[in-house]
Amino acid sequence: MKKFLAMLMGLMLVFSLTACNSPEPAPAPEGEEGAETSDEMPMIGVTIYRFDDNFMSFVRRAIETKASGNAELILNDSQNNQATQNEQVDLMISRGVNALAINLVDPQAAASIISKAQAANLPVIFFNKEPNFADLNSYDQAWYVGTTSSESGIMQGQLAADAWKANPEWDKNGDGKIQYVLLKGEPGHPDAEARTQYVIEELISQGIEVEELELQTGMWDSIKGKELMDAWLAKHGDNIEFVIANNDAMALGAIQSLRAEGYFTGDKYMPVVGVDAIPDALEQIKEGIMLGTVLNDAKNQGAATFDLALNAAKGLDPLTDTDWTLDENKAVRVPYVPITLDNIEVAEEAYN
Repeated sequence: MKKFLAMLMGLMLVFSLTACNSPEPAPAPEGEEGAETSDEMPMIGVTIYRFDDNFMSFVRRAIETKASGNAELILNDSQNNQATQNEQVDLMISRGVNALAINLVDPQAAASIISKAQAANLPVIFFNKEPNFADLNSYDQAWYVGTTSSESGIMQGQLAADAWKANPEWDKNGDGKIQYVLLKGEPGHPDAEARTQYVIEELISQGIEVEELELQTGMWDSIKGKELMDAWLAKHGDNIEFVIANNDAMALGAIQSLRAEGYFTGDKYMPVVGVDAIPDALEQIKEGIMLGTVLNDAKNQGAATFDLALNAAKGLDPLTDTDWTLDENKAVRVPYVPITLDNIEVAEEAYN
C-alpha cells in the first residue's frame, strides 16, 4: 500500500511540473488569421553614376524623399567607374536587398547588372541612362525610368529657332546663318547623342541655316564647359553667335567664360541654351542672361524610380497604385518641357 501511494504521489508531481512548464499559447497576430506580420521595410539598393553630377543630385534627393518612412535605402556613389558600380551591386545583393535601382555608369554594362540581378531573383530598375532594349527585355523583372532623349533636342532646337527669328541682330555678320558652338555631354550617352543630333536637325527643319564652329565634349561638367568656352572665344571671338549645351552645367560654365569677356553687360549678348532646368540655370534665365533650357524632370524621374522599385521589392506589379505607364520598351517616360522666362514657374515647381 505504501509503495502504491508513493507511486501515485510521484505521478502527480510529474504532471504538476509538466503543467507548470507548458508554454503559454502565443496571441494571434493582428491582421489576417494565421499570417505573420512584420514592421520591417523593404531594402532597396541604389547606385548613382556620380553623386556630384548636378542633375543626378536632384534625382537622388527625390528618391530619398519618397523613401522616407517607406523603405530602407542603400545609396552608392559609383564615382563614374563601372567596375566600382559592379562591386557595389555585388555587395548590395549580399546584404539582402529586395530590389535594385541602377543609374548606370556605362549603358553597355546593363547586361552584366541584369545577370547579377537575375541570379539573385531580384527586380532591377534602371534610371536616367537607358540600357539596350534587348538587354532589358532579357529579364522579366527589369524596367527603365527616364525620358525620350530626342524630345529634349527637338525642344531645345525649337526654343533656339524661335529666339533667333525674333532677334535678327544676333546674326552678327548678316550671312543668315547661325555660327554655333556646341558643348556635348558624355560620348555614347544616349541623351548626349540625341540632343546633339536633334537640336541641329530641328533648327534646320525650322528653315535656319547653321554653321558649326566647334563641337567638343564637356562631359556634363561646368568646369570643362568653361575651359572649352575659354578656348573657343580665344580662337573665334565674336564670330560665335550661339552657344548650345547638352546640359545646364556646361551652359553655366560657358556663361562664366562669356562674362569674363564682357558679355551680358550693355549690348554685348550671347544666347546660351541648356537642358535640365536646374535651379542655378533658372536664376540665370531670370536675370536675363541665359536664353532658356529644357526641363528634365528630376523630381518625377526620382519618384517614378522609387515607386517602381518599391512595388517590385514587395513582389507587386511595378505600376501598382501609381499613375505611371510603361511603353513598348518596358520604360516609364517622364516628359520634357521647354523653359523660358515666360513659364519659369513650371521648372521652379519641379524642384520644390
